[in-house]
Amino acid sequence: MKEINLGSQGLRVPAVGLGCMGMSEFYGSTSEEQNLRVLEHAADIGCTFWDTSDMYGPYTNEILLGKALKGRRNKITLATKFGISRGENGSWQGIKGGADYVKASCEASLKRLKTDYIDLYYQHRTDPDTPIEETAGAMAELVKSGKVRYIGLSEADPGVITRAHAVHPLTALQTEYSLWTRDVENEILPLIKQLGIGYVAYSPLGRGFLSGSVRSRSDLETGDWRLENPRFTDEAIAHNILLADGIKKIAEESGITPAQAALAWLLSRYDRLAVIPGTRRIERLEENFASQDIVLTSAHLEQLESLITLRVKGERY
Repeated sequence: MKEINLGSQGLRVPAVGLGCMGMSEFYGSTSEEQNLRVLEHAADIGCTFWDTSDMYGPYTNEILLGKALKGRRNKITLATKFGISRGENGSWQGIKGGADYVKASCEASLKRLKTDYIDLYYQHRTDPDTPIEETAGAMAELVKSGKVRYIGLSEADPGVITRAHAVHPLTALQTEYSLWTRDVENEILPLIKQLGIGYVAYSPLGRGFLSGSVRSRSDLETGDWRLENPRFTDEAIAHNILLADGIKKIAEESGITPAQAALAWLLSRYDRLAVIPGTRRIERLEENFASQDIVLTSAHLEQLESLITLRVKGERY
């Protein structure tokens, strides 16, 4: 198993973790019993970096992980987030980052997760109405109190990252990054490398598209939010399939799966980068986790890199 130092503050995690969002919402029907089996197996094989948020469900994803953590809390590096406020009925209530909200959100997450500390606590989205210094200051107080070990941001711009890092060192930035979402390479990656901040890539398989599991809209069940996503229209899929097929060809030459090729490429981008693909299937979990031990040839890395010329059709949201 490959472990990395996520940031320069000493948090070590497996390079391939588990994004748990889809176990509770957004990707169609789900089974708690099956999800608990996947989480148990993840812990058994060493996939112990688990990512959630209070807004997934809402709240139910943290409750699920609270059940899975029983008896194995000390084995798991647990990341959760605050900032996207939702009501019990699932309503969207805006982005929040005030100090009181930060602290109240942390207390609520601790109760749902049935733990007395969070390893990595992110602001899920930046609150435009609250100075980041206030938010980061509140997060720093949570670190001082022992309720949080490390802090991070998600989907923040360079200026916000720099200002937050000056208040309290950030351990990680989490944003979308994959072979079909590469805008972070322009400013974000160079900045966090300079500051010694780790990177956590969510949707590293392009919401499953890069694995080749989605060839048409009929592959998605009713209730799957991808049916509303601009990259999953009939027209976009017909175009973007060229990228998925390009990855598949290189994977076949390497004797691995397309998902493993896409993940191995990402892991080659930065030595403090972790990926958190989501899945509700044990076989996909094992496949994804094995990607951390794959070393692509320089020729195959260059071929994957060149796929950027195909250009993805559709905004990511």
